[in-house]
Amino acid sequence: MSTLQSVSSTTTTVSSARSGRRVLNACCVVSLGAVLLYFAGFSSLPALHNAAHDTRHTAAFPCH
Repeated sequence: MSTLQSVSSTTTTVSSARSGRRVLNACCVVSLGAVLLYFAGFSSLPALHNAAHDTRHTAAFPCH
């Protein structure tokens, strides 16, 4: 029985680690996306700002 408890404990630990990794990955992706949107939206480079603007229109996302 102790072997069964050990396997169950290990499975729970691995599952928790995977869940934590997914949350970390999601936070990193959201942060990167926010930085990119902020950079493109407030960029002083007209080409970058216009490219972001045209992309929003192409995706049918209202921007003004």
